[in-house]
Amino acid sequence: MPFGIQQLRYALAAADHGSFHRAARALAVEESTLSRNILRLERVIGAKLFIRSRSGVVPTIAGRQFMPQARHLVANSDRLVETMRKAGQGRAGGLAVGFNGPISAGNLRATLFAWRASNPEVDLEGVEGERLSLLAGLDAGVLDLAVMPGEAGYQGLRRVPFWSERLLVALPASHPLAEKESVEWTDLRDETFLLTVEDPGPELRDMVLGRLAAFGMRPKIRMRCVSREWIMSVLGGGLGVTVTYEGASGARYPDVVLRELHDAHGRTLIGYSGYWRKASDNPALRRFLTFVRSRYSLAFEID
Repeated sequence: MPFGIQQLRYALAAADHGSFHRAARALAVEESTLSRNILRLERVIGAKLFIRSRSGVVPTIAGRQFMPQARHLVANSDRLVETMRKAGQGRAGGLAVGFNGPISAGNLRATLFAWRASNPEVDLEGVEGERLSLLAGLDAGVLDLAVMPGEAGYQGLRRVPFWSERLLVALPASHPLAEKESVEWTDLRDETFLLTVEDPGPELRDMVLGRLAAFGMRPKIRMRCVSREWIMSVLGGGLGVTVTYEGASGARYPDVVLRELHDAHGRTLIGYSGYWRKASDNPALRRFLTFVRSRYSLAFEID
C-alpha cells in the first residue's frame, strides 16, 4: 500500500473536525505532523482532499469521494488488529479436538459446550477417528488436541490425565440383569459380548478379557465389522451385551438399558488423557488446556 493507515486517520480526523488544528489536538499530535502526512497522502493519490482556508478545511469533491473508502479501510484495519490480538490470546482463531469414543454425554461433551459458550469467537472443530488416525492428525498439525481413554505415552506428544468416567454394560431391557441398579463383572460370566473391530472395540475387548480372567473366566467375545451404533441398536433383540463408556449414556436405543459396571472396589472407572504436540504454538490450545485444568481442579504444566 503506497500510504499508511495512520495517514488515513489524519485525513478522516481533519474532515470530521473541519480543521487541522482541532484534528491534531484530538489525536494528540503536532499540527505540522498531521498537515505533512495529509499532504503526502494527497501526493500519493494524485488529488487534493481539502480546500484549506484560515477558518479551517473543507473536503474537495475528490475528498468527499475518498473519505467513505478511507473510513472503511481504517475500520477493517482496526478489526484485523483486534482479531489478531484475540487470536494471540487464544480468544479467536481455531481449535481442532479429536476423540475416539461416544460423546452423547460425559465430561468431553460438557467441556466442549462450556468452552464454546465462553469462547464464542474460537472456531471449535470436533474430529472423530481411530486412535492411530488421531495420533497422525496431531503429528501433522491437523489436530491441536486428542482426548482418548487410557494413559499410553507417545513420542513427541505431551500427555496429561484429564478425568475419569464410568464404564457401562449395555443389555437388552428384557435381560434379568436389567433389573439391577449396577452389574458386577462376575454377573457377565456367561454372556456373549458384541464389540466392534473399530476403536475403541479392541481396547474394550482387552479390558473384558482382563477383568474376567482375574476370576478364572473366559468370556465369549464376538468382534464385528460394524459401528458402535449398529451394535447398540441390535442388542434389544437379545443378541448379547456390550461394554461402553459413560459418554454413550446420552443416546437411547430401542429395548436397551445401560448399567454401571462394578468390581470389589465399586464403580469401574476409565481414565481419559489429553494429548498434544510439544511444539504446538496455538494460543487457543493453551487457553483450552487452562480451561480444563481449572474446570477439573487439575495440576499440570502446559508448556
